[in-house]
Amino acid sequence: MGPNPFIGVIFHWLGGLCSASNFIPFRGIKRWSWEIYWIIQGVAAWLIAPPLLASIFVPHLFRVLRAAPASSIGWAIFWGILWGVGGLTFGLAIRYLGLGLGYAIALGFCTAFGTLIPPIFHGQMHTIISERSGQVILCGVAMCILAIAVSGAAGYSKEQEISEEDKAAAGERDFSFVKGLIIAIFAGIMSSFFAFGLDAGKPIADIARTELIAAGSTDLWSNLPVLIVVLWGGFVTNLIWSAILIIRNRSIGQFAGEPGDNPMGTAVVTGETLQDIDPRHLTQRISSSVLTRNYLLAAAAGVIWYFQFFFYSMGTTKMGKYDFASWTLHMASIIIFANLWGIALKEWKDTSLRTRLLVGCGLALLIGSTVVVGYGSYLKVS
Repeated sequence: MGPNPFIGVIFHWLGGLCSASNFIPFRGIKRWSWEIYWIIQGVAAWLIAPPLLASIFVPHLFRVLRAAPASSIGWAIFWGILWGVGGLTFGLAIRYLGLGLGYAIALGFCTAFGTLIPPIFHGQMHTIISERSGQVILCGVAMCILAIAVSGAAGYSKEQEISEEDKAAAGERDFSFVKGLIIAIFAGIMSSFFAFGLDAGKPIADIARTELIAAGSTDLWSNLPVLIVVLWGGFVTNLIWSAILIIRNRSIGQFAGEPGDNPMGTAVVTGETLQDIDPRHLTQRISSSVLTRNYLLAAAAGVIWYFQFFFYSMGTTKMGKYDFASWTLHMASIIIFANLWGIALKEWKDTSLRTRLLVGCGLALLIGSTVVVGYGSYLKVS
């Protein structure tokens, strides 16, 4: 099966939907601290799901990994570690800027660097700029970055319309534009290294493609072994940080049922939300049924998160020669579905017409950017 950019766009949309949806299971977790459910979802997302899915679709998976050049594996892990730092600091950007500005600035830089640096590194930019297909793709990338800026303006407008009391209730007590801007830029640059990791792992994908073709299968799954290696690096970063928090907060007992502080959950004892009760006053152990549910929800969040890159890896194989544009499609799709979730959850309900128009314009530009990038890739393979 050869390149088919429009099918590639659909795969990237599915990946964006998974990425934007992985937080939903977290809303049902009760009386666990962040570091507990984060590392559990990480084990599911970065250690269990990648080799499990790859072993189903890629024949002789471990032979592929053993045959891969050590340098390719090493660099893929290295970039994965740096990407993990970006993911952790992304949370700080949201803390200091709020959701709207934090997402827009961090993902804007992540989009720009993750899309453009790999082809610049490989000396492809001159060819890209000189060809019509490349010019169309770059227009789509620029359109995506503009759309993220418009979405950020919508977020900023919303924040100006919300009272200080509402911000405090939403946990936005630490707003600091300068501090948040610096962290968001750093987080965006570091998060873009996931694209570098996938690029470094191309020799692994080539070996997997040979195995797939020899087995009479499609090369659609050739990037799945690369995900295993890059996510090893991401797991290292997140494991270290989660361990630091677990030791500092003395929260290790929560794995076995001790109560913790989770502002997204509800209090099991009273049924009241944690906005109405201090979770530190809840000393009753978590019941076995709730504890089991917490594990299942955290693991589900991790598996859903992994499927963003499962579909991303499939979409990349369909984008043709200029597959660097896959990163733009991925970022755009995440924001599209994050905005749609925000609308579904009525996050924009009490905002002004101006703010809602900005949301609509940003969403339309994002959808348009994916179409433009897909069309540019189609021109290259047609």
